Amino acid sequence: MENSEMKSFMNAWISAIASFCYCYFISSSIPKGFFRLLSLLPVIFLFTTLPLSLSSFHLCGTTAFFLVWLANFKLLLLSVGRGPLSSPPPQPLLHFICAASLPIKIIQNPHPNSDKSGRKLAFLIKALTLAALLKIYQYRQLLHPNVVLALYCCHVYISAELVLALSAAPARAIGLEIEPQFNEPYLATSLQDFWGRRWNLMVSSILRPTVYFPIRRLTARRLGPTCARPVAMLAAFTVSGLMHEVIYYYVTRVAPTWEVTWFFVLHGLCTAAEVAAKKAAGGRWRLPPAVSRPLTVGFVAVTGFWLFFPQLVRNHVDDRAIGEYSVLNEFVKEKTLLLLSLYSPKN
Repeated sequence: MENSEMKSFMNAWISAIASFCYCYFISSSIPKGFFRLLSLLPVIFLFTTLPLSLSSFHLCGTTAFFLVWLANFKLLLLSVGRGPLSSPPPQPLLHFICAASLPIKIIQNPHPNSDKSGRKLAFLIKALTLAALLKIYQYRQLLHPNVVLALYCCHVYISAELVLALSAAPARAIGLEIEPQFNEPYLATSLQDFWGRRWNLMVSSILRPTVYFPIRRLTARRLGPTCARPVAMLAAFTVSGLMHEVIYYYVTRVAPTWEVTWFFVLHGLCTAAEVAAKKAAGGRWRLPPAVSRPLTVGFVAVTGFWLFFPQLVRNHVDDRAIGEYSVLNEFVKEKTLLLLSLYSPKN
């Protein structure tokens, strides 16, 4: 990555951190409601523009996810006195910045015996798996396209978990304990289990208070509680699809073709149907995990081949992403050799 790109990345995040400081003082001086929302709107607008200064897939995509989606949704909740930024008593400024800028959910009463060694081992295994995938990508031209897409599914999961784990490091460095960001999604026994309890839990934790619960309350008053749950579920999946569409725009700079939105709409419909079927069955009929797990993961993968990946592959985002890993690898090698030469004994 060029120095200019890293400079733009640093400038974007310096602007973001300064904006979070402003939001912190706004939240303590302006009561929740319309005027607090009005005071936060310039920050929300700023965050939507910051990724436009970046061209790297990883830096632009991560910034868009953290700021345009998660941070903006947290600020909307803050405007009405809800969400992770409004938890009483008032948080210290540094904790507020971490909670606002990072894809984390702080544990208020942490368990004293958290398994740090297990977390580090899991991180190492996933990092080595990602390195193996990058090595396999050198032979992509020899592989069947469906095999490549299957590798991309593994890549999306592993890279997403690694990025979120690394982004949580500043919070852990200042002593904060955070909730798990993923929960072994490859073990999901249903779509409800996959999306609600295992995959990217930071997204589901922000969609519930911003979309799911408000829509469910509103729909329950008009259509009754029976219809409220599937409507709210479909609304949450649709918003997730639209936000993915926004992120796709930032990394491709190409007009949306809505495939990824339809991916999430489809999963919303299927998840709602699955929940309704389980409720109708009353727990009397359930597939064993040995069957339900491959069916669930297989459905996610196949629909991903169909609707999630085409926009990225068509715009060569996969090539850019893999190329950036190569650039990063060369950068690390160069700096490592430089350090070794500096500290090697002189003849």
